[in-house]
Amino acid sequence: MATLRDILYERVREGELYEKLDGNRLRCFACGHCCPIPDGRPGVCQVRYNRGGKLYVPWGYVGGVQCDPIEKKPFFHAYPGALAYSFGMLGCDLHCGYCQNWVTSQALRDPAAVVPPLQTTPEGLVHEALRHGAKVIVSTYNEPLITSEWAVAVFKEARAAGLLTAFVSNGNGTPQVLEYLRPWVDLYKVDLKSFDDRHYRQLGGRLQPILDTIRRLHQMGFWLEIVTLLVPGFNDSDDELKRLSEFLVSVSPDIPWHVTAFHKDYKMTDLENTSAETLVQAAEIGKKAGLRYVYAGNLPGQVGDRENTRCPNCQELLTERYGYLITGYHLTLNGCCPSCGSSIPGRWDPSFQGQITSHPFVPSIRSRSNLFSILTSESPSH
Repeated sequence: MATLRDILYERVREGELYEKLDGNRLRCFACGHCCPIPDGRPGVCQVRYNRGGKLYVPWGYVGGVQCDPIEKKPFFHAYPGALAYSFGMLGCDLHCGYCQNWVTSQALRDPAAVVPPLQTTPEGLVHEALRHGAKVIVSTYNEPLITSEWAVAVFKEARAAGLLTAFVSNGNGTPQVLEYLRPWVDLYKVDLKSFDDRHYRQLGGRLQPILDTIRRLHQMGFWLEIVTLLVPGFNDSDDELKRLSEFLVSVSPDIPWHVTAFHKDYKMTDLENTSAETLVQAAEIGKKAGLRYVYAGNLPGQVGDRENTRCPNCQELLTERYGYLITGYHLTLNGCCPSCGSSIPGRWDPSFQGQITSHPFVPSIRSRSNLFSILTSESPSH
């Protein structure tokens, strides 16, 4: 019987983000590990591998799709109320013990993480996104940097069809992968997990590549929002949050920062869930550091005004939220405060378009045989 590794290693094509080294070795540039990969071996992510001196990368499948309010990604300053058609592949370059998408992200690393991939095409994904009324198509759930070639193929089709594109990522990038993505990605969310290199090493990475990526994303003109999941006793000290906030301010005080609540998951079930009080306290630290847009997320109705967007100049209420639901939208047609006229950074529609949904849902597949096929079918050519 074919293993998941066997199946995934047949659904590949030659990658673009690598250089050849001596003796059939190569170096991959998809993520900050910059793995030097010997012939016959995968990189840290387990899904990009060297065969005969060529790098083969994931292609032609998804591990799952879902329709989300764009607020779930979360993007609060990009097309409020829009539907985001979200897809993911399998694999990750980190191994966070609290990962909420571990079933897909830890494939080939954790024997319990087994999700049958579904074969598809860029055209098929875009067709379904349009059919459901999506405005944005998003690469997410696993780490999209390690499947960048596939994401770009999808995004090229999406752009041609009038869709916007987004990455929801851990931010462990390289200059090479960001230049590769630059023409095809509109919105980029980075999960800044800590401001302590020791913590990042526990998760399988390093802090500096993430900080470098955040600076580059802002300089390169991506719309950028940052999320920090507050894990009690891991990354929620006042000192760490102050240093993290000050770093973001040094990049731009206009970057939205979302602090969100940890809940017991995967290998971290012995900690207490993050309280609303902790989220509000973290948000206050961010505001005091000089960030103009700080949000406390995923505990609807428990964090006071911290779900809403206010004008940093006059404090006029601009966007009201309850969880992912937009309950009030007051920006002007050109994205300004209606009271004082201050321009609010973001990507705005001329007017609020309403919401298709305020809750995530798994999309109906009108013709599953056309979009997806079970992977016992014939393998694609390499």
